[in-house]
Amino acid sequence: MPDSAVEFVVADGAGLRLDAWLASHAPELSRARIQALIKSGDVTVDGAPVKANTKARLGSRIVVSVPPPVPAEPAPEEIPLSVVYEDSDCLVLNKPAGLVVHPAPGHSGGTLVNALLAHCRDLKGVGGVERPGIVHRLDKDTTGLMVVAKNDAAMAGLVRLFQSGGIRKEYLAWTRGVPSPERGTVNTLIGRDPRHRQRMAVVQVNGKPAVTEYRVEERCAPFALVRCRIETGRTHQIRVHMRHIGCPIVGDPVYGKPAADRQLAVVPDRQLLHAALLAFAHPVTGRPLQFEAPPPADFAAFTAYVHNT
Repeated sequence: MPDSAVEFVVADGAGLRLDAWLASHAPELSRARIQALIKSGDVTVDGAPVKANTKARLGSRIVVSVPPPVPAEPAPEEIPLSVVYEDSDCLVLNKPAGLVVHPAPGHSGGTLVNALLAHCRDLKGVGGVERPGIVHRLDKDTTGLMVVAKNDAAMAGLVRLFQSGGIRKEYLAWTRGVPSPERGTVNTLIGRDPRHRQRMAVVQVNGKPAVTEYRVEERCAPFALVRCRIETGRTHQIRVHMRHIGCPIVGDPVYGKPAADRQLAVVPDRQLLHAALLAFAHPVTGRPLQFEAPPPADFAAFTAYVHNT
């Protein structure tokens, strides 16, 4: 058993939820931390991964593996970047699929932040130690345009632009189903899904306002190419909103229809969502800037498949 692992044998408290049982027997770990370890597969019962609501059983052997903490300061890493624009204040890049934006549990390295620290030698500490330069994010498997601040003045300017709605962001997505009407606005609250806490969902209370404008660019029933413009930047916003209107994004393993996607001749291995346009006033000079990035190869391959079907 590795040095960072702790083993328990259940001798009391049978019937308690596993996270509650561990919280009472491992007081050095918070219940939230225990739940995170269970979710990441770092807790096993009799050698098998479990869920937080699994009940403790007498005689069961529980092993908790605690990974090393994520360093407070990310280290520079030479990771290739597709830079679209760069000056002394900011840069715009085209993020590929699979690249996590900043370090987090399970992703202590190999992130966009690590790449940026190697690319911009004086970026350290801009806007914070853990996420230097990062003003907004894209999901790991969402591709496309992002802007990064290279100094504190640019960071402050970009934050103001995002808060005031001064940054225009448009995305392309292939959806399963054609939205009706073909042009509209989804205006809801988005918060944690009360039934699946790892997901986001449209909620009636305890959520944050989220607004997505959309229009259908191509009808290729049962699919549609949809352009989305977001007025807010909630976690998984477009993915949640497209699911909400009955047209989930093709390839989305969380909010889509993965079983149906696996039956396609061209099977996407990620959500087909791409940040295609980014426009804003330069955060220091005020000069208008606009950038566009064509969809990547996997997105284009699905487009060709749909057109030829």
